[in-house]
Amino acid sequence: MPISTSFSFSRVLRVAGLLLALLVLKPSTSHAQTWLVSTDAYVKLGVMDKFGQLGTYSAKFIVIDQTTGKEYALTKQIPTGQHGIDVIFPSEPAEADYFKTETGEAAKAKPGRYTWECHVGGKKVVGGRFNFSEVANDVTLVGKN
Repeated sequence: MPISTSFSFSRVLRVAGLLLALLVLKPSTSHAQTWLVSTDAYVKLGVMDKFGQLGTYSAKFIVIDQTTGKEYALTKQIPTGQHGIDVIFPSEPAEADYFKTETGEAAKAKPGRYTWECHVGGKKVVGGRFNFSEVANDVTLVGKN
């Protein structure tokens, strides 16, 4: 049975047209990648009964924003056998215990100078100071070469 050349040629044209359409309609690739960025500043504060002589005790951490004068406090109970504790300032308000003012305002990591103290049994046992600097984020746009 002879094959018609017009049938073969039209079939080749249809296949070529389909391939061309698929090439034109294919999803375009991303030409650049963009990133989101977040930066949070935290300070770890801690106290420790070095020789474990106190047993169970309460440690009250106080952080004072030197710009506004606001005082943020967090009290932690340290059980017998655990000589000390570390806390993070500012802590997330979603946590059960967090740094807050007497009116309940949660602490934020705003740029500026801060002082801190830790009181045990009503007496200051340790303290110090720290700064939160202005934060700037750089976003790099990665392009296709």
